[in-house]
Amino acid sequence: MKVRLGIVVVTLLFIPLARPMSVGARQAGLITKQAISFNVVEASIADMQAALAAGRVTSRDLVAAYMSRIAQYEDTLNAVININLNAYSEADDLDRERAQGRLRGPLHGIPIALKDNVNTSFMPTTGGALVFAGYTPPYDATVARNLRSAGAIVIAKTVMTELANWVSSNMPANYSAVGGYGKNPYDPRTDPREATNDGRPAMATGGSSSGIGTAANLWAASVGTETSGSILSPANQNMLVGIKPTVGLISRYGIMPITIDQDTAGPMTRTVTDAAIMLGAMAGPDANDLAGSSRCALPPNRDYTRNLRTTNLRGARIGIPRANYYSPTINPATGASVGGLNAAQTAAMNDAIAVLQREGAVIVDPANIPSIVDGTPANNFLTFGVCSGLANARGLDTACSVILKYGMKRDFNAYLQSLGASAPVKTLTELRQYNLANRPRNAINYDQAQLDISDEMDLSRDNARYLQDRARDIFLAATHGIDEVMAAQQLDALLFPGSSSAGIAAKAGHPTVIVPFAMIPNAPNPAFPAGFNAGNQPYGVSFTGTACTEQRLIDLAYGFEQATKRRVAPVAAP
Repeated sequence: MKVRLGIVVVTLLFIPLARPMSVGARQAGLITKQAISFNVVEASIADMQAALAAGRVTSRDLVAAYMSRIAQYEDTLNAVININLNAYSEADDLDRERAQGRLRGPLHGIPIALKDNVNTSFMPTTGGALVFAGYTPPYDATVARNLRSAGAIVIAKTVMTELANWVSSNMPANYSAVGGYGKNPYDPRTDPREATNDGRPAMATGGSSSGIGTAANLWAASVGTETSGSILSPANQNMLVGIKPTVGLISRYGIMPITIDQDTAGPMTRTVTDAAIMLGAMAGPDANDLAGSSRCALPPNRDYTRNLRTTNLRGARIGIPRANYYSPTINPATGASVGGLNAAQTAAMNDAIAVLQREGAVIVDPANIPSIVDGTPANNFLTFGVCSGLANARGLDTACSVILKYGMKRDFNAYLQSLGASAPVKTLTELRQYNLANRPRNAINYDQAQLDISDEMDLSRDNARYLQDRARDIFLAATHGIDEVMAAQQLDALLFPGSSSAGIAAKAGHPTVIVPFAMIPNAPNPAFPAGFNAGNQPYGVSFTGTACTEQRLIDLAYGFEQATKRRVAPVAAP
């Protein structure tokens, strides 16, 4: 839970910030809004750098402008868990360096935010868990260090689904014990339906990363993390560009994990160019990343913007994985019909495919993923999901992959050890015990089934099962999945609706770039009560490829973005 605090923005009058952001922010004093000629709303990193270079704005001005917007909209959106109290002094340092002709990198003086599971030694890192409330780790995550070395100013930590949504099997997206419920800026109203009227938003935010503040222009860009959908899902729900990179391209050192087999950080921005700039600053090898972070060759000068042209779609071979992702298909283990799109989603994707054709892409349709249409259950991706919840506790988990629950036991314990003596708990077992003891303080409003099934894993006894499941995941998702169809059809990318590639790309460890595209009805089941008048929700399109093809996917995404330019800013944060 957040401690109530008033932060004041000085203009011609005082505006109290109704929702506070951290215990440490008691000392924040006044956030001064300066009158500047530069408008940060929907401004790109290139726009800001041009204004900084021309002397029309300073980094301090940018921090002030974003802090003002945080103060103005935080009560409505709940986008922030913690504010960096040193953001102004860091901006002053970067302004002095600029005046002296020294630029650290492409993000010099640009305010950004980090997901609150990314270690920062200069502000708290909670993962949304009550046990970590107010806790400042003893070291920076490599990705945080890389971004600051490129000149970025980390002004805030974002709300997130607690421990990256590996606490409970029924926790709402962007809810945590520390942060509460994040709200979607495209419709921040609370869900009015009786069964879900617990404070969650009527329009889903996606999770576990948060796209709320980036969508609402509370900072220039943000960093999310993904194990299976946690960059792509919030990017889709908040009309953002998101890059879920190849696992290993970006170091995971210092990031609260679920499993290093699938975990990765990635950028969330309003444009493809900004995402490419962020990715270049974030990527690179790190000896501290135990899984290895030198899997992919980096572009010269880590510059993923070098090939951004409006003609990038010409001649590109784009596959349409119809079965399951566009049209229903049969799960051979159950005989049930699964997957497919509704009418609004179908219309949006038909429109997207027409754009690709108009821009000169070669559409390969269908380009079905072999492991999706394979009639042998053991060879079908749809028959082997993720073990999740008490229904997949020990003894009930023979038909699902144990990778996440095994990885959480192994990697979260290793993360806690890396914190040394300052760690508030030393093991996953101690975390579960703390949560139970602090249930009256809302430590586990939605219970902790995911933590329970993880802690029951025996890392020695269950290692053979883990290795078996890991091999099967890679076979179904990559070898007999994405890799097979892309090689057979000589594809540059597969085009997926919304964030639907997340599950298969996560198990494969493969990259995806999602681009804003459409607005479709927010029509959940059960429906909203009569008279609620739900607003339309964002819907993106995703370009997915094989390992280490980020550059090609970014180039294609840029061509699509420039041909469409469908992103619109949320009306809740003008």
